[in-house]
Amino acid sequence: MAEILEINDLKNLARRRVPTMFFDYADSGAWTESTYRANEEDFSKIKFRQRVLVDMTNRSLESTMIGEKVSMPVALAPTGSAGMQHADGEILAAQAAEEFGVPFTLSTMSICSIEDVAANTKKPFWFQLYVMRDKDFVLNLIDRAKAAKCSALVLTLDLQILAQRHKDIRNGLSAPPKMTPKNIIDMAIRPRWCLGMLGTQRRTFRNIVGHAKSVGDLASLASWTTEQFDPKLSWQDVEWIKERWGGKLILKGILDKEDAIMAAKTGADAIIVSNHGGRQLDGAPSSISVLPEIVEAVGDKIEVHMDGGIRSGQDVLKALCLGAKGTYIGRPFLYGLGAMGKQGVTKALEIIRKEADVTLALCGKRTIADIGPDMLYR
Repeated sequence: MAEILEINDLKNLARRRVPTMFFDYADSGAWTESTYRANEEDFSKIKFRQRVLVDMTNRSLESTMIGEKVSMPVALAPTGSAGMQHADGEILAAQAAEEFGVPFTLSTMSICSIEDVAANTKKPFWFQLYVMRDKDFVLNLIDRAKAAKCSALVLTLDLQILAQRHKDIRNGLSAPPKMTPKNIIDMAIRPRWCLGMLGTQRRTFRNIVGHAKSVGDLASLASWTTEQFDPKLSWQDVEWIKERWGGKLILKGILDKEDAIMAAKTGADAIIVSNHGGRQLDGAPSSISVLPEIVEAVGDKIEVHMDGGIRSGQDVLKALCLGAKGTYIGRPFLYGLGAMGKQGVTKALEIIRKEADVTLALCGKRTIADIGPDMLYR
């Protein structure tokens, strides 16, 4: 633990401990991965203004996201197959987030189900919804999230058609993994991961298996998932989803200010500026590069959050300086989860908090409310 100083240390440890197909799933982008790289690289172009001889005492990162108090404006993003990075991964990540005082967002494509996470946490978490062709299944998902007392629904807008990720195809990605000679060898050299998986029954997509029609095994699940993402998803769908849900609604996947204006008209509580971590439209701009124009267009009408490329507490502050009211981390917590389970997720959050706190001080600020574009060179 003493040698883990930055998120990249957790990434390197996770690479050694997690089977290749699952590590690559978390760490890949679509096609050439140019947008995945841009998400990270564009943060480095933004520079802070160092300030001196100001009162740096009594600092706090506490804030709110959609009206919920948070220890820092960072949520754990919805990530598919987190339970294949580490046994019972979604449960462990949700517990770590709860103890840290930040939101956890469970993906529709999670290994642990809504009910699994609800049974193992004390506070409400958020649930991310994919809209499928099977509307009865979608309605059932919404109702299950309500029954679990989830405090927000995160509706993903940018996965109507699944983009190609070369690594997943080459690795033959599946959950659980197919027992090919290559996969057996890859898992055998990672005994810690194997022992964890032997100790749990949660090895497939439990939000789907047993709930969706005609999905009872790995083969039927694979074909169902490929066919089910709904290419007809429209703004009209947001209306009936919002009505069925009846609670706080966040729209994820906004990357254009015209879409942001449309989203603000839906009555949703927040939008997430996001390109799906560079996993959908390769060649799209980074999330951080379009954040300012979206904030300018709708920041006074709807709460704006940001996701994509955050690898440090400094990245969090840069997004907040450019107008985001909240940020999301996906890969950083997955690296921590794969590296050390629940303890690794906590470590990722601690790293980000410390980096944000020290940077806040060195820029002459004490609270999240003090943050603004004046902290940056523009």
